[in-house]
Amino acid sequence: MTSGDFQFQYPWVLALLALLPVYALLHGRAGKLSALVFPSADIARAAGATARSAAGRLLLFLRILTLALCVVALAGPRFANDHTETEASGVDIMLVVDLSWSMMALDMGGPDERVSRFDIASEVLEDFTRKRPNDRLGLLVFSAVPYLASPLTLNHDWLIQNLRRLHVGMIRDLGTAIGDATAAGAKRLKTLKDSKSRIIILLTDGDNNKGEIDPVPAAQLAAAVGVKIYTIGIGVEEPCELPLFDPSTGKLVLDANGSVRPGMMLQPANYSVLGKMSALTGAKTYRAKNRRELQRIYDEIDSLEKSEVKLRRFTTYRPLFQWPLLAAVGLLGLELLLVNTRFRRVP
Repeated sequence: MTSGDFQFQYPWVLALLALLPVYALLHGRAGKLSALVFPSADIARAAGATARSAAGRLLLFLRILTLALCVVALAGPRFANDHTETEASGVDIMLVVDLSWSMMALDMGGPDERVSRFDIASEVLEDFTRKRPNDRLGLLVFSAVPYLASPLTLNHDWLIQNLRRLHVGMIRDLGTAIGDATAAGAKRLKTLKDSKSRIIILLTDGDNNKGEIDPVPAAQLAAAVGVKIYTIGIGVEEPCELPLFDPSTGKLVLDANGSVRPGMMLQPANYSVLGKMSALTGAKTYRAKNRRELQRIYDEIDSLEKSEVKLRRFTTYRPLFQWPLLAAVGLLGLELLLVNTRFRRVP
């Protein structure tokens, strides 16, 4: 961050400007009266007064302005740029998000809302991402298999763009591979040699039913490489309906009346395994049944995992003395030109 300010290096030198009115008073009117012979004294008096008044005032003004500019140049005008650099010791965070079909359930929104679990999760994740400007964040989504949507990066706008491109149905393999997704996230964090702190925030609405690695062994693997796992289970704790939707677009299928078409029934998930995963890595587990609860959870994680930010301040200066000095030289040249041409005095 940079901010600028105009200042003088030696402001006390500007006190010399107070002497210029004294100089003007002592100097009086510039130039001597011309010594020419005229046939009439009245003509000589009129010509001398005009020359003395016009030339004297202009040349005195130029001389005072030249001296004033020299004083300003001596005071050392400059432009000061104050710089603030952030030296951040950030947290490396892998956001692991369930993208299985059950994330299309509409149980977390308001009574008149048609927002899915994934829609709400995406909004909260975007807000969380914008609150962590000094951290490297990555995004990994999973259904029956995990996919890397964004590697760990400080370019959070790019991560958010990728998050907005996602929709339920993009991964055609059905199922929920919590263990595989956790292991993939831990592997990504393990490769960061300069990492100060590594965490996974796992969000899911189901049980592990696919993949090669079970969730608990995956959490043990993460703990071995120094990764903490915050787990979040979402959805109501009762059976709910999964509406019909188009997997190619992630959009709801509506009937002729514009109502959501019903689909299969979803049973509430058993989230006990998520608590074991968090406990193994020294983190916490959470449950969210609506948007407000999910937002509160991410706010709490944000407060628990703070980045250490150090600020380094310094100032650079751009000198400006040459401009008043050049102007003074120009005025001095103009004065000499006038004295030797238009206002030339005859002895």
